[in-house]
Amino acid sequence: MEPPGTAGAPGRPWDEAKAFYDNLAPKKKPKSPKPENAITIAVSSRALFRMEEEQKIYNEQGVEAYVKYQLDHENEPFLPGAAFPFVKALEAVNAKLRELYPDSEELFDIVLMTNNHAQVGVRLINSINHYDLFIERFCMTGGNSPICYLKAYHTNLYLSSDAEKVSGAIEEDESEQIVKAHGLDMFFEHEKAHENKPLAQGPLKGFLEALGKLQKKFYSKGLRMECPIRTYLVTARSAASSGARALKTLRSWGLETDEALFLAGAPKGPLLRKIRPHIFFDDQMFHVEGAKEMGTVAAHVPYGVAQKPKRPAQEKQTPNSK
Repeated sequence: MEPPGTAGAPGRPWDEAKAFYDNLAPKKKPKSPKPENAITIAVSSRALFRMEEEQKIYNEQGVEAYVKYQLDHENEPFLPGAAFPFVKALEAVNAKLRELYPDSEELFDIVLMTNNHAQVGVRLINSINHYDLFIERFCMTGGNSPICYLKAYHTNLYLSSDAEKVSGAIEEDESEQIVKAHGLDMFFEHEKAHENKPLAQGPLKGFLEALGKLQKKFYSKGLRMECPIRTYLVTARSAASSGARALKTLRSWGLETDEALFLAGAPKGPLLRKIRPHIFFDDQMFHVEGAKEMGTVAAHVPYGVAQKPKRPAQEKQTPNSK
């Protein structure tokens, strides 16, 4: 039996026929890197997919109705959520890295982190396969918080749509390897030291160091301008007051920022609309909301002194009161 279009066409190159049959064969997925070698991104199911309807059922009707709904609809893929474009971008970077370094395991590795019951996992798996996402590692905790598993999964970055879980991650682990804040502004707190003295590290330091290492893998191949990883520093601070020190600090961490935008108090939204990043991190809700209004996927960071609730003023005691 000849491939379509080959009958009566003598001299058709064999490589075209071979390509036809190769396309019929199922694509073999690449091997997952070892966790200790990868840059691990843990993403919640509600960040990766849109689950507003399901969450409404859970809130109004309870867990049993929620599980039943998921089982009844397990062959219907979820719609892409806020973190979906970011995950697809990471997979595109991995594809280029595998071409350049076939034996390297310094790759992004995505872990689906969810407190859903394992019975709901079938719909999540079906959705991942539907969109051809390369997510092999899951953590489904059946109603319990998945935060305690972040260390075990060697997590470098944790993305969740649940503010309480993010705050829980902050309290659970104060190491630089777990993302306790998703913004760059937090790195550049008020400083009195000389500009050549690096700023105190922030919680994204470990992740930025990993990004810097991957960037250099492209640079070493002469692909600086073609590097698919592009980083931007977008800060409300003034370049004159803290610009040099901020850039030198990032450089000392191994990250060569592609573009630095010092706004000196101006809103970030208009510039983000121009940049169109896959994801934007900031510790101030004002900037997060401004980014969202411009159509940018933005993540709030509940971290730092500004995020801590203020204590109510203590009532003054009346003299001689008992």
